[in-house]
Amino acid sequence: MSILNRSKAPKIAEQNAGRKLFGSRGATITVWIMAVIWTIPTFGLFATSFRPKADISATGWWNLFLHPHLTFANYSAIFSTSTVSGIPNGIWPYIVNSFVITIPAVIFPITIATMAAYCLAWVKFRGSDIIFYGIFALQIVPIQLTLVPLLNLFRSGADSGAHIGSLTLIPGLNIAGKFAGIWVPHTMFALPLAIYLLHNFIASLPRDLMEAAHVDGASHFTVFRRIVLPLSIPAIAAFTIFQFLWVWNDLLVALTFTGGTEGIDPLNNKLAGLAGTWGSHWELLTSSAFIQILVPLAVFFSLQRYFVRGLLAGSVK
Repeated sequence: MSILNRSKAPKIAEQNAGRKLFGSRGATITVWIMAVIWTIPTFGLFATSFRPKADISATGWWNLFLHPHLTFANYSAIFSTSTVSGIPNGIWPYIVNSFVITIPAVIFPITIATMAAYCLAWVKFRGSDIIFYGIFALQIVPIQLTLVPLLNLFRSGADSGAHIGSLTLIPGLNIAGKFAGIWVPHTMFALPLAIYLLHNFIASLPRDLMEAAHVDGASHFTVFRRIVLPLSIPAIAAFTIFQFLWVWNDLLVALTFTGGTEGIDPLNNKLAGLAGTWGSHWELLTSSAFIQILVPLAVFFSLQRYFVRGLLAGSVK
């Protein structure tokens, strides 16, 4: 019986190896097909951004391979100071505004959430679990439900702020129409998910490492700064990608809290204006939209090695 089993062993091993190879090859082919399908619209946008308006109106972007006729007119128009209808200074000021809005709106929630996650994970106090579950539950609150109350709190005036009857709990903050009026909502909306993700990662760090640091006389701040922060880079980078993409591509919050203030509008708010009156310059939307997606792409590819590690943070101890 053992002789028969030994004779079958090479065949079984060969079959298993073939299945493994086929499964791996099939998965690779599937991933490549999905990647190509997802990339085609982006490549079409990129190709269209270099085509003249007449060609865009007459043929599809794939005709670029048969009759290549490229121009930089669309890009020069959106960066021009006079040719873009509705945006006399081009899109440069709005690109700067997008960075001014996005960078603090990413740094603030990450800073607060990292410290809060460490406290909830390793600084045990009465009610810490209830606070964590409450923060986690805030993720189900629709953002749209909070926009009008927050806008009323941020603006100025006698009827602004938070009131109970005739009693004023919080006066109007007078930050609507300012950069701070956009940073605060983005920070508030990001904190529940950020604390949840970072808490799961930080709580999975080795307990022996924390105890050894405390035995050596390290304070909580020292442990947080010299141990937790360096080890939490994957989770922080994963959330940075999420938050950056959300804030950079956001339109709803920016439209609500800029208050129509021209000087702080991000690029998203002005993309529709590039089409001009009656859509006479709609061909400029392709080049401006491609400029809009370049920055998120750069952020993602620069941090993508941490992305999967950060998503799986804390899932397995």
